Amino acid sequence: MKITSITTTPIRLNVSHAPYSTQNAGSKHHWGKRSRVSPKRPLPILEYILVSIHTDDGVTGIGESSVDIGFFGQTLEEIQIAINDYLGPQLIGQDPFDRERIMDIIDFRGNSCAKAGLDLALHDLIGKALSTPVSTLLGGRNRSKVPVSVEIAGGAPDDMAAECLRFMDLGVYAFKAKIGGYPEQDVDRLRAIREAVGAEVSLRADANQGYSPKEAIRLCRLAERYDVGLELLEQPVAAWDLPGMAFVRRSVDTLIEADEGCYTIHDALQLIRHEAVDVLNIKIGKAGGLLHAKKIAAVAEAAGIKCVLGTSFGLGIEMAAKLHLAASIRAVVDAVEFTEIGLHTNLLAAPYNKEFALPLTEGCLPIPEGPGFGVVLDDAEVELVTLNRVVS
Repeated sequence: MKITSITTTPIRLNVSHAPYSTQNAGSKHHWGKRSRVSPKRPLPILEYILVSIHTDDGVTGIGESSVDIGFFGQTLEEIQIAINDYLGPQLIGQDPFDRERIMDIIDFRGNSCAKAGLDLALHDLIGKALSTPVSTLLGGRNRSKVPVSVEIAGGAPDDMAAECLRFMDLGVYAFKAKIGGYPEQDVDRLRAIREAVGAEVSLRADANQGYSPKEAIRLCRLAERYDVGLELLEQPVAAWDLPGMAFVRRSVDTLIEADEGCYTIHDALQLIRHEAVDVLNIKIGKAGGLLHAKKIAAVAEAAGIKCVLGTSFGLGIEMAAKLHLAASIRAVVDAVEFTEIGLHTNLLAAPYNKEFALPLTEGCLPIPEGPGFGVVLDDAEVELVTLNRVVS
């Protein structure tokens, strides 16, 4: 089997605003900058690139690349050009089963989201060719369903608590609150959420690099004093500040997680060497695909630490990929983040268009059973949201 062509489809979806004011809430690292709104994109949106890898045997694999200049620092135009003009052409004539070789061929610096789209399409293709689920390719399943967590935008304490209750009515029982402003105000947000949702619900927090090390320590100590039951604090300080992360971790009982600071296996190793983390956040878009995501999980396992599979958004293909990944990793910290289910619909055909949507059954998403990722795109839905202007 040989790869004959690679095609890309740009997608844009409108997303809903938070149902309350988020001004001066969330991470102060973002206050007054890093707006995703621009004259060309005046409304809140999420963008994606669908990636199709075609073969001479007639088997096609489908992947997708998340697009987010605010987090990944990569735009729709550059991801599509990278795949169409640089990475994709390198794969023509290659055997898709040679995953290690292929991902090495396209191992240009950066471009993690473009690589991820190609990696997902490769895994889907191989699974289809072998009539086996991707989770089997990744080592098999440790579970058949995955608990779901969603992010809660920063805002007034009562508003954030009410948003959690709204999601609980839709079957979600795990939350990650966006904080990172001022510790005394942020702990009030966490206390309000905990009082609203009860003691059994999973509650995490994400500072998105908003604190200084001493502020992060103060937040954790306040949360511990008030018995907030905070499962972990994600990326409390700047991604580059490994000594600061280590200082925070040594000073508190709360588990400390790296996100923006953990893109590659080398990042993971440096965080571990500095004793800066208790938990590593793995995102398919950061890692550059499932192949490298599994390697990060192996590094974490070797160090005796856990992993979170974080929010990176998806149209349905990446959601399925993350479910297969979660099924194959023993060291995943319970709930997996799927914030997109509260932001926009997926583009899948039945039955997963409904199974990957709210309301949830028992707070979980099922791991698809079929070959490859086990899901199929709804062509009519894809056509509705495909951008007319395709990068050439």
